[in-house]
Amino acid sequence: MIEARQLTKLYGDKTAVDHLDFTIRPGTVTGFLGPNGAGKSTTMRLIVGLDTPTSGTVTVNGRRYAQHTAPLQEVGTLLEATSVHPGRSAYNHLMAQAYTHGIPRRRVEEVIELTGLQAVARKRAGAFSLGMGQRLGIAAALLGDPATLMLDEPVNGLDPEGVLWIRNLLTALAAEGRTIFISSHLMSEMAQVADHLVIIGRGKLLADTTVHDLVHRVGGDTVKVACADPARLRELLGPDVQVAAGPGPEDLQVTGVSARSIGLAAAAAGIAVFELTTTALPLEAVFLDLTRETVEYHGSVSLGESAVERTGA
Repeated sequence: MIEARQLTKLYGDKTAVDHLDFTIRPGTVTGFLGPNGAGKSTTMRLIVGLDTPTSGTVTVNGRRYAQHTAPLQEVGTLLEATSVHPGRSAYNHLMAQAYTHGIPRRRVEEVIELTGLQAVARKRAGAFSLGMGQRLGIAAALLGDPATLMLDEPVNGLDPEGVLWIRNLLTALAAEGRTIFISSHLMSEMAQVADHLVIIGRGKLLADTTVHDLVHRVGGDTVKVACADPARLRELLGPDVQVAAGPGPEDLQVTGVSARSIGLAAAAAGIAVFELTTTALPLEAVFLDLTRETVEYHGSVSLGESAVERTGA
């Protein structure tokens, strides 16, 4: 379990993390989301003691990271996959970490097999592809068989097979009762693997909720309705329900009410319904809506040129 209480980090007059309160619980995969510059990396560094909080606290399994006598066996971390001596083999890199915690050689061999590194285990890490380097970083995070796993962009550089592998691995580890905390910019991937979400913007907590509840918080699912009298059905649904014309003359796109409620209203009014199809709002759309006011960097592209504007410090 990871617990942050009023966690704050200042760099001069810049507030990177601003009084964050959250709890990352065992048995679930928790996604950590936020725009670039939101404070995600700083928060993760604070969790494992690479930065010191200006105020507030953050603990892993009830203690500050530095208080654990064998931290690799408490929390496994991947913050920077390329932080490996390029002249050292994958096997020797893992063995060096194992020696510091009394972890046996057989565990090194286990994580090499688990992460699919058998064919390159004796090769220099400096020659690894981005995907192989990512697998080595994940192997190091798993080395101590930790109860808590914290990964920053774990699918970065992985091929489709690797993405499926890490998704299944994280889900399986959570099912064992472990605490899984991951950040990613891939909303489609986060929607498939995360049970819970912590979203921050400009260092502040924006949401601490499930994917399902978050979607409903910003408008919910959209229901496509095809019926004999769309104008009358629109009136029946009332002004508090968002209704837009569909692609066809008999179609409506309805947000804010369930397909069941729409069907019941149509049946009570004697309106024939030909289709009721629910489409979940993509997590990416929900994320963009929630974080719109906290984005520090906006990209703009016009014909023949591109520019990136910085809108905040």
